[in-house]
Amino acid sequence: MTYHKRKLIIERRNSLWDLDWASIWEYRELLYLLIWRDIKVRYKQTAIGMTWVVLQPLITMLIFTTIFGYMVKVPSDGVWYPVFTLAALLPWMYFSQAIIRSGSSLVSNAGMISKIYFPRLLLPLATVVAPLVDFTLSLVLLFGLMAYAGIPITWKVLSLPAFILLAMLTATGLSLFISAINVRYRDVGHATPFLIQVWMFISPIVYPVSLVPEQWRLLYSLNPMVGVIEGFRWALLGKTAPDLMLMAGSCVMLFGVLIAGVVYFRQMERQFADFI
Repeated sequence: MTYHKRKLIIERRNSLWDLDWASIWEYRELLYLLIWRDIKVRYKQTAIGMTWVVLQPLITMLIFTTIFGYMVKVPSDGVWYPVFTLAALLPWMYFSQAIIRSGSSLVSNAGMISKIYFPRLLLPLATVVAPLVDFTLSLVLLFGLMAYAGIPITWKVLSLPAFILLAMLTATGLSLFISAINVRYRDVGHATPFLIQVWMFISPIVYPVSLVPEQWRLLYSLNPMVGVIEGFRWALLGKTAPDLMLMAGSCVMLFGVLIAGVVYFRQMERQFADFI
């Protein structure tokens, strides 16, 4: 029997940008396993299983529609309010799940980190990819509501993957930062769900961007999820094209968040085993 010897070379990397893509590709099967484990554990021993994927956005949409659509009568740019808010809720729920799960991604795998070598980046990356399954399945609910409301699907829907990518890149940048800082300061794990709730109300989910005063639009565009949500509504609901200033501001902030996340993660990576 022939045995293939595997050689592991550990080298010092001086650049914070050296992510060792070859190593990440080599361990891609581990990434698949982490994603599958995350999905499996999430719905293990639940009575209704993946029905929660549809129930959660449906119930949240009904609550928002009752409070903001019918009681407060928030405008929705001429779109039926349930569809208006659900088109924003789905990318937001994907984003919030990715961020919240990433907080504990390193700490909950302390045994793996302290005992074996693998690219640590895979752990927060798995938490960013896994919620895409929930997001994809919940789109069925949105398309069903759009059909009920008589909103046709146009060629603009082809741009949807680009806005999903923007949401993923934003989630990746923040996940790298939050997972790394949570290794040293566990307060982050407690603060993140609260901050996500606050962030939701400063994003245009229950109200249109047109309600934001003109003089505050530039500052408002620094919220990277503004561009994602406006893009979703444009692609799905036939709204007018998103404001270029809003999109540009969100994209600049998005890449700033991504760069900061990568740099901070790489800086802290060597200390994970000491603090975890």
